[in-house]
Amino acid sequence: MAGRAPGTAIKPIVGRERFAVVAARFNEAIAEKLLDGALAAFATHGVAGDAVEVHRVPGSFELPQAALALARTGRYAGIVCVGVVIKGETPHFEYLASTVAQGIGRAALDTGVPISFGVVTALSPEQAWARAGGAVGNRGEEAALATLEMAEWLRTMRARPGQKPRGPGQHGSRRERRS
Repeated sequence: MAGRAPGTAIKPIVGRERFAVVAARFNEAIAEKLLDGALAAFATHGVAGDAVEVHRVPGSFELPQAALALARTGRYAGIVCVGVVIKGETPHFEYLASTVAQGIGRAALDTGVPISFGVVTALSPEQAWARAGGAVGNRGEEAALATLEMAEWLRTMRARPGQKPRGPGQHGSRRERRS
């Protein structure tokens, strides 16, 4: 998908919720811009600097394992993964990008902690830079916003005692619930 992510209405975080950002060091200059975007998004939305921990791992391949380990601690309302995978001359890119995406998704599903995918998968360094604060936006910022939105959504869902969970298509009305 090209372009910027759709805008969201995120409520400021109230209380002592903690968040983590796991940043890959491979393609470090670009990954740093993604990290900067994520941290700026947290700050803009009321998350104090001391409520966000930054953890660094060697590369994008290690992001899912680190995110899973952090999520299992129970200390975080959400986790953002940022990294960069740039296509080279071998099929390594396809295997790595797919494995990282699936691993991050699995960590989120296995733990119930929002873990977002702020990993740029690009065909060239120029494309990666464009997604790290350039013309196409900052995927780190977008991932942090998604994490904030999901953390609030989950908090709201968990705070509704006695409400029967509904499955897909069981909304009771055609209106979407706005949290």
